[in-house]
Amino acid sequence: MVGEAWFDRNTHHWDDWSLDLLFEAKAGRAVSLVVPARNEAATVGDVVSRVRGALVDTVALLDEIVVIDSDSTDATYDVATDAGAVVHRAAEIRSDLGTVPGKGEAMWKSQFVTNGEVMVFMDADLLDWDTHFVPGLLGPLLTRPEVQLVKGFYERPLVVGETVVPFEGGRVTELVARPLIRLLFPELGGLHQPLAGEWAVRRSLFETLSVPTGYAVELAALVDTVRSQGLDALAQVDLGTRAHRHQSLRDLSGMSTQILAAALARAGVPTHGEVEPERPPAVSVT
Repeated sequence: MVGEAWFDRNTHHWDDWSLDLLFEAKAGRAVSLVVPARNEAATVGDVVSRVRGALVDTVALLDEIVVIDSDSTDATYDVATDAGAVVHRAAEIRSDLGTVPGKGEAMWKSQFVTNGEVMVFMDADLLDWDTHFVPGLLGPLLTRPEVQLVKGFYERPLVVGETVVPFEGGRVTELVARPLIRLLFPELGGLHQPLAGEWAVRRSLFETLSVPTGYAVELAALVDTVRSQGLDALAQVDLGTRAHRHQSLRDLSGMSTQILAAALARAGVPTHGEVEPERPPAVSVT
């Protein structure tokens, strides 16, 4: 289990750094925001436009906002474009490599259409959030050279209609991911939300990772990073409150299966049945 020393050293709050400090620390490095999206026309425009206004047009902390559209059947592509993002359809990025629909696939393919030395990932379905998510995630990466990957964590309310229940969101995290970590990867036990969709990573690390094509990309990245870089390569940042559109239990079951499969594979436990494919490290793809 991770000790108090790691927790104290590597757990931060989003306002530990000012925008001016981060812009100075950026020192000419390019930073990309990547938003994987599938049928998120209702929310992706707000995500893009607010971040662009605060962190591109005002302080230039971000150099590009790129939305990767993963086989949407709604107006996600057009809405994101109109909001000011550069939008790519995942299936059209490196078509020579084929395509596997899924969140992880969209994130993996983003490496071929972005330029940032630092990559920030943000979900497209955010409802209760603010633009400080991005500078909060960048803080450790821009100011601490040993940090390679940063996870966000937050209060996650469960929103059902007009009812908001504090701290009851994140069902897959609490029922699947955290128990798995306690049993198989206790060194990651100090991470509050291992499945958080808001995280940042150095490109030099991300391009060396094997990436599950579905929902297990975040957990796989954590395990593989600690194995290759050590625990002090990780940091986490308290981003406050985050709410999003909740999925049905049927969808959560599929997500849980993918996370279980990726975790068990990394623990050396054989599984049976269909397992989501993984993309190889991008550095090995010609």
